Amino acid sequence: MGSGRNILLSEGRGIIEREEEQAQNAEQGRSNAGVHERVVIRIIIAGFVLLAYWWSPHTPPLVGELYDQITSSSSSLTTPVAPEPESFEQYYHEYLGNDLATRVIEQHPRNPAYLVKAYRGAAATENGACSQMGIDVLKKGGNAVDAAISAALCTGVVNMFSSGIGGGGFMVVRIPSSDSTSNSSSESEVWTLNFRETAPALSNTTMFKDDPMKSRWGGLAIAVPGELRGLQEAHRRWGTIPWKELVEPSANLAAGWKVQSELARRIQMFGPLMLNHPDWKPVFAPDGILLKEGDWINRTSYSRTLSIIAEQGPGAFYEGPIADAIVNKVRQTGGILSHQDLKNYRIRSEKPLVGTYRGRKVYTTPAPGGGTLLLQMLNVLENYDMPKLTPLAVHRLIETMKFAFASRTKMSDPVTAEDTERISKLVTKEYAQEIVRNITDDRTHPPEYYNPVFDVPMDRGTSHTSVIDQNGMAVSLTSTVNSVFGSLVLDPVTGIIFNDEMDDFAVPGVPNDFGIYPSPYNYPEPGKVPVSSTSPAILENPDGSFYASMGGSGGGRIFTSMVQVLLGLDWGLHASEAVEFGRVHDQLYPLEVDVDEIYPPDVIEYLRHVGHNVSVADIRRIAGVVHMVMQKDGILYAAGDSRKNGMAVGY
Repeated sequence: MGSGRNILLSEGRGIIEREEEQAQNAEQGRSNAGVHERVVIRIIIAGFVLLAYWWSPHTPPLVGELYDQITSSSSSLTTPVAPEPESFEQYYHEYLGNDLATRVIEQHPRNPAYLVKAYRGAAATENGACSQMGIDVLKKGGNAVDAAISAALCTGVVNMFSSGIGGGGFMVVRIPSSDSTSNSSSESEVWTLNFRETAPALSNTTMFKDDPMKSRWGGLAIAVPGELRGLQEAHRRWGTIPWKELVEPSANLAAGWKVQSELARRIQMFGPLMLNHPDWKPVFAPDGILLKEGDWINRTSYSRTLSIIAEQGPGAFYEGPIADAIVNKVRQTGGILSHQDLKNYRIRSEKPLVGTYRGRKVYTTPAPGGGTLLLQMLNVLENYDMPKLTPLAVHRLIETMKFAFASRTKMSDPVTAEDTERISKLVTKEYAQEIVRNITDDRTHPPEYYNPVFDVPMDRGTSHTSVIDQNGMAVSLTSTVNSVFGSLVLDPVTGIIFNDEMDDFAVPGVPNDFGIYPSPYNYPEPGKVPVSSTSPAILENPDGSFYASMGGSGGGRIFTSMVQVLLGLDWGLHASEAVEFGRVHDQLYPLEVDVDEIYPPDVIEYLRHVGHNVSVADIRRIAGVVHMVMQKDGILYAAGDSRKNGMAVGY
């Protein structure tokens, strides 16, 4: 198993070819008609030209054009004339940005990126088929919650390396008031559902001390899955389409589909596991050869499991034959999960963590979710005048990150924490002011300057779904099995791939991969929820109207990437440009800040000048993936991150 994980950690990746859509051309003819007839003809031609423009893909921006946009205060979003209500527009745009980016992309093509404009609803996920499944639910009369449930279950089928019913997550739901629409100023109601995995009852603080690797792979790494209980509660409260109709499409899909590029890449990364393990080989290398893109794949057992859950409800997962199979497999692989753990699992439904950023209201997940760190960063950055991208602005962004990761080491599950005030003060404006006073514009500092209480593990295998419907109901849902393919435990009876969420707890006295000692606030205990970086969020404009639903995957890069997307929107980029733009990241350890290779060279030079240990990173790697839907001038814009071949759909 370890060999497969080591392959994952390498940076190798095949070049993915771009497919450019062909632009439509309007034919113009000459006429010998009189002056008045020529005027009429020209008006008609002009109409066809405008129509062709709005229904054709965006042409790639000129070299330097996008960089010029974000270094000025101009906005790139215009207000088009709305087409028929049943239609939507999907624009392919090739991200360039600056001369360096152009040279890099010519050598290393990026995945296609799309901006979706819609008028009734939109869904953004890491898989276009799953976004479409969510939109199909909206077209049937379902709401955003229905669509998010359907899309999330779909992602668990086709991108099982990221999420699935063997994991858990967080959800933020915005319910507009009864007389509200998506652009109304009426006050909305917002809730969060915490269905993150919990530690089994037999857990203890020293369970991984003798063998820390057991927190990552095998049965002992598996925490009690919560995804189905979370989706069930969301459906019970707000769903309108029958549960069976939301689950059946994914059950049917699991019976067979063609392997897509992201799954194909991960099958190759975990080749030794897929080829040699008797549980994995029948699915991912059925003829002794690893499946590749375009090959047919069948998850027959998983399809059968979803069909049972569609008919009997999520309870069939937590009690009965499916639960028996789950417990048997976890115990066979060294785990401690019990029937009582499954039966006693409870989600947490609570009001969201609420903050503001430059006048907009931000709703996100409270601790142990990463919303605390998202709000802390926004609280700090709004103290600076940052109307455009500058080297100093990026330096301040990185310093804000470093303080956020120091704060992360002070977080824990508030239900089991003895000192909840320690956690709650991290999101206050007053605490942000303390951070601002300690940010120096002329230099960076070593980790101890930011006062961390050591470090904590990072989660990596995650997926996100953002949905908005025509009535203004919005959902931001992040689900995960933690690491890629979770614990590397697959149950052949149920087809479920189990999480390794126990790795998100700290191991007392044992340094992590970076040689940093763990946080004492995050040791495993029975029923405890580990600290997470997942931070799904919904934002509203100052008048209370919907602004955006967003979230991401990528472990500790989730909230930092979300902040950078919001900054991109402030700098005038449209939704997809903001998602695609290069990113920076510093989490205190290791002692470096990694910067995407397409980032402006003058910024990289300045960061080195003020003391940052800059490592220029391959833009093609998957690091901090963000999916979002937003509203501007009554029009919905949506974007899936091309870093993971994400694609949004609208109508």
